Amino acid sequence: MDLRSGSPGRRSVGGDCREGAREPVRPMVSDQVHSEIEEYMGQVPSWLDHLSEPAADHSWGVVRDLELGETELPNREKALIAVGAAAAMNCPYCIHFHKEEARLEGVDEEGLGEAVNVAANVRYFSTILHGSEVDMEEFEAETGEIVDYIEQQQAAAAGDD
Repeated sequence: MDLRSGSPGRRSVGGDCREGAREPVRPMVSDQVHSEIEEYMGQVPSWLDHLSEPAADHSWGVVRDLELGETELPNREKALIAVGAAAAMNCPYCIHFHKEEARLEGVDEEGLGEAVNVAANVRYFSTILHGSEVDMEEFEAETGEIVDYIEQQQAAAAGDD
């Protein structure tokens, strides 16, 4: 039994016994997940204490399998997507974490800046489209026409080679 949680096999990931320190919310990750996170990151981040117990192990599984695991996208691309999403959400925690993640994947400051600019551009046009209440069916039809045109241009250019 874990003495801090009162439940078997659960650990508090960010407990701090110093005087005046915040009490951990509740221990959330299982012993197995605690070990996996610690092996991958060298520690278990204290903010994981804020996840509800039913979501804690699952949340790590999503990060492990989707963000850190081998998928269709290389980790470098996933890190850049995360930087852009974090910037668009205006989340300073996510921006900091995912910029560091992208740097680990070899992205330089110029690349990070470009990812943020792409995210800002998407948010900008999203605001215009939503605020103007552009008809979705018309938008989808126009997008289809644009894609068809670009594909034709690409095919013609490939034929010129």
